[in-house]
Amino acid sequence: MLEILAITGPIFLLIGTGFAAVRSGLLERAGIRPLGTFVVNFALPAMLFKTMAERRLDEALHWDMVIAYGLGSLLMVALTLAFTRFVQRRDLLTGAVFSMGTAMANSSFVGFPIALQLFGPQAGAALAAYAVVESVVMFPLLYVLGDAAASGRQPLPVLLRSIVERLVKNPFLLSLAAGAAWAAGGVALPAPIGRAVGMLASTSAPVALFCIGGTLAGLSLKGMGSDLGLLVAGKLLVHPLAVFVAMQAFPVADPQMKTAVLLNAAMPMMSMYPILGLRYGREGICAAAVFAATLCSFFTISAALWLIGVGAG
Repeated sequence: MLEILAITGPIFLLIGTGFAAVRSGLLERAGIRPLGTFVVNFALPAMLFKTMAERRLDEALHWDMVIAYGLGSLLMVALTLAFTRFVQRRDLLTGAVFSMGTAMANSSFVGFPIALQLFGPQAGAALAAYAVVESVVMFPLLYVLGDAAASGRQPLPVLLRSIVERLVKNPFLLSLAAGAAWAAGGVALPAPIGRAVGMLASTSAPVALFCIGGTLAGLSLKGMGSDLGLLVAGKLLVHPLAVFVAMQAFPVADPQMKTAVLLNAAMPMMSMYPILGLRYGREGICAAAVFAATLCSFFTISAALWLIGVGAG
């Protein structure tokens, strides 16, 4: 148990530090957004570039992870849509927004720092796989579904063009492509560039966790019990089960990476979930879900680590 706390403790202490900084007034909540922008546009892309550039292409991106994680996440979308539409009898837009919460994990801000402690440099390769799934498959799919459900807010050609434009500007995909191109050249990174990129990449985990805490400060959960229960249980419990089912059909070869895939699916939903919800007027429930899932994840992540054998000895 102490070994589990040694892994989860620093994660939630950094989240708590960000929370306390904003709640105490030491940092204005508006100051969190630039920090998050730094992580998403610079620190994490630097880490992904370094991961790809310093390895052979067949080592840097595990396609068995991409397939298993992608299929498990798509299965979670199908389950969420089926439950909201046929059991709760709610509209397609609700199903689409809820699917964004249950099927897309916070791979960058919570999953990566935990994986870094467990798997070391392999955590970067794992994050590269999740970035491909979430950026190329999940986000475009759910974006199209949400806008299609929102009374045809945009013509389909306009919507598709918007998605393509977002993809070609996505810093994760750009850094993956740049790293892959460098690796294909077979030339080692010059030492000064490698050190600079490494220094930038090393800031990603702590700053990301601090941002999560600052974002959570001031959110309220009142009057959202049933929806929060669906979103939190779906993300923290059902999503990893869906990924586990997918891996029975499409196994991940490396046992360590198999553990990494399951563990990442058990992370809370992505921190930008409220921003996606804002597009459809559902930012309140989305923000509350991020808050509740992040709090609950302290216990569920600890339980997941115990189940995979961390601290068993």
